[in-house]
Amino acid sequence: MTPEPREPHDHPSPRSPYEQPHDAVVLAGGAARRLGGADKPGLPVAGRALIDRVLDACAGAATTVVVGPRRPTARPVAWAREEPPGGGPLPALFAGLREVTADVVLVLAADLPFLSRTTVDALLAALRGAEGADGVVLTDSDGRDQTLAATYRTEALRQHLALIAAEHGTLSGLPLRLLTGELALRRLPDPTGQASFDCDTWDDLSTARARIREHGGVLDEWITAAKAELGIELDVDMRMLLDLARDAAHGVDRPAAPLTTFLVGYAAATAGGGEQAVAEAARRASALAERWAKEAESGDPGA
Repeated sequence: MTPEPREPHDHPSPRSPYEQPHDAVVLAGGAARRLGGADKPGLPVAGRALIDRVLDACAGAATTVVVGPRRPTARPVAWAREEPPGGGPLPALFAGLREVTADVVLVLAADLPFLSRTTVDALLAALRGAEGADGVVLTDSDGRDQTLAATYRTEALRQHLALIAAEHGTLSGLPLRLLTGELALRRLPDPTGQASFDCDTWDDLSTARARIREHGGVLDEWITAAKAELGIELDVDMRMLLDLARDAAHGVDRPAAPLTTFLVGYAAATAGGGEQAVAEAARRASALAERWAKEAESGDPGA
């Protein structure tokens, strides 16, 4: 069960605020029978593939291993394949763990559209505080364990996988509960109410897409998707930029809003980029828009 060569990381992953070293294994295989055999991890929700949404959530991992067929991803990862392909979650987990070196590992399905860094950090913090536990799993609103939205102690997974393989002579085709049933697990109720939602059917996919629009998250989702598409790792004050666009539209002319925010971005880039450069360019543009509006309102040629 030799994983395919690891691809190099172009830049270090952002660390969890808990600074707990950990790796991640993302299971992205399976036949997706209820989706007619579609490439489920590649299906888009709010413009981003399901797998990329999960990879963003676990971006703090030192190493992220994706088990499944190679596909384009938004950030570099290591790749592995279970043997035989389609053998189920236990061979997939075994293959992924071969690339893991940290004592703690996130184990995640690739079809969790609402998994976030906040939820991942909560799982890591819960395990850090759970003396004697082998892992912490999310539970959904009905109290069901979501064992592929969880964090585990790596050595416990390896030991119990070896015991199962010795007892059954194989890992292929065996259910994940054979492993998790032997572990000392703690439960973490889903802190967002949505992180454990997975997409197994077309109806699930439609529900995920609708929830983003219904729950007022469209702007955040759009900004996240746009930054990923453009390769931008920058957090800016969106309220500041929206206020600038509003002032330019009202004080100058409506088309001035998108053009002004574009010019602010261009000015920030030529100044070296970064949050401070954006803030300074926006401050100057806002001051200009305010002067422009006052001049138009006063009618005083000396204003």
